[in-house]
Amino acid sequence: MASFETDDAGPTGTGTGPTDTGLLAPDPREDAVLATLHSRLAAGAEFAGLLDVAYTVIDSPVGRLILAATDAGLVRVAFECEGVDTVLQDLSTRISPRILEAPERLARPAAQLGEYFDGTRRSFDLDLDLRLTAGYRRTVVQTLQKIGYGHTSTYAGIAALTGNPGAVRAVGTACGRNPLPLVIPCHRVLRSDGTTGGYRGGPAAKKILLDLEAAA
Repeated sequence: MASFETDDAGPTGTGTGPTDTGLLAPDPREDAVLATLHSRLAAGAEFAGLLDVAYTVIDSPVGRLILAATDAGLVRVAFECEGVDTVLQDLSTRISPRILEAPERLARPAAQLGEYFDGTRRSFDLDLDLRLTAGYRRTVVQTLQKIGYGHTSTYAGIAALTGNPGAVRAVGTACGRNPLPLVIPCHRVLRSDGTTGGYRGGPAAKKILLDLEAAA
């Protein structure tokens, strides 16, 4: 067994045990191995039909975004302020506990969102899974898709388009609970007085998106 002596400079000795620096230094090879193993796990789970919800987290000008998809399509876009763990728990409860980080499954929506933020994409070409919204809220969410890039509407305007002009407050609630913000553009809905109103990602995020589209 190696013997160690200590002095003011720290442990020394005749053995080959790790130093403090060695213990703290990250090994990039281990990270690469873990990433490979995780990728194989996700691929194996998908092949075996055990992966119901795939997710990833990407960076964006409005903060990190959580993207999730089922076999039917993109099912959730969430902002970091909503809490990654909270979003994943909600997906687990409402869709399936068989959920796993699998960036490859989200490569297409991640790329299209990147193009949107770069100003080179004005509409999304993605399969969407709207199972997280139902009833009148789904009607509102589907109506939101009619608002073109760089254009805006109002909560009252959307209510009128749904054939229920008195449902302005319900429209606001539906926008606030839109499971696919950005892709389904609830950020393009303003108050009748022209102010931005609320937004799931926060008022600063809504302004960034509106300014991005106005500058195009």
